[in-house]
Amino acid sequence: MFCRPKVLPAVVHPTKCCVNHTNQQFIVPHIHPTHTTNINHQMYQHQHHFPQTQSFVNNVQHQHVNCGRPPFGC
Repeated sequence: MFCRPKVLPAVVHPTKCCVNHTNQQFIVPHIHPTHTTNINHQMYQHQHHFPQTQSFVNNVQHQHVNCGRPPFGC
């Protein structure tokens, strides 16, 4: 007789929330009648990369079943 496997309830993990920010830069020039200030801004943009890798695992199991007594009572 064939018994169908039991299906367990699904495991729902917490939602991973991601937030995207957008930025816009505004330049406001200030001009003074008696003096002009030239400001040189340097910005270092640190780029973070998140490469994703995958691995695969093959799981093998062995089961030893005793189907009777060993010979000669050993």
